[in-house]
Amino acid sequence: MDAMTARTPTTAYPMTIYHKPNCSTSRNVLGLIRESGVEPEIVLYLETPPSKKKLRELAKAMGLGARDLLRTKEAPYEELKLANEKLSEDQLFDAIVENPILLQRPIVVSPRGTLMCRPWERVREILPA
Repeated sequence: MDAMTARTPTTAYPMTIYHKPNCSTSRNVLGLIRESGVEPEIVLYLETPPSKKKLRELAKAMGLGARDLLRTKEAPYEELKLANEKLSEDQLFDAIVENPILLQRPIVVSPRGTLMCRPWERVREILPA
């Protein structure tokens, strides 16, 4: 197998990053993925937010609930009163779909698992061996 083939993400090691380019944590994670020889699929989630179904799948794969995916320091968190413990998982997922800035980042999907990569070094757990 030549070096070019080994770096083809769709056949060698498919990875996806839910990425925000102006987030330093997200940029650091993307850099580590690329250093490992993988060019991931990059989902710019602010431009193309994941569906509610996809958010549920990601949360389940990480063993997290909807509340764990929320960024509490973003303006919509306060505006929508998302700290209210009476809100259902459904309502929280809806809020993230409608306000993707609320999605905690970066989320990385790989053959070795799905992780919320905070701190950014966590991505090493799911890079190619």
